[in-house]
Amino acid sequence: MTDIKRLVLDVLKPHHPSLVDLARRLSVSEGVSGVNISLDEVDQETESIKITVEGNNIDFDAICTIIEDSGAVVHSVDSVSAGKKLVEEVETPQDR
Repeated sequence: MTDIKRLVLDVLKPHHPSLVDLARRLSVSEGVSGVNISLDEVDQETESIKITVEGNNIDFDAICTIIEDSGAVVHSVDSVSAGKKLVEEVETPQDR
């Protein structure tokens, strides 16, 4: 089995914990070297966010547990990178 290097998740969370607190919780998970959380949308009760996690050996189940323990729900896995190194997407003529 190969190691997960990057996860991009679409998540719905309550207003608390804050984005900063959630990022801190995720960043100390074993195998994680960095976390980026972007706010997409806010309503009265919730926030739609995009979470990007990078590392050498990300434990998907541990990441989901941290998110769920924060009262949030993973709506979708938008991107996964696995293997020996990260492979960046390249733009092709069809993408224009």
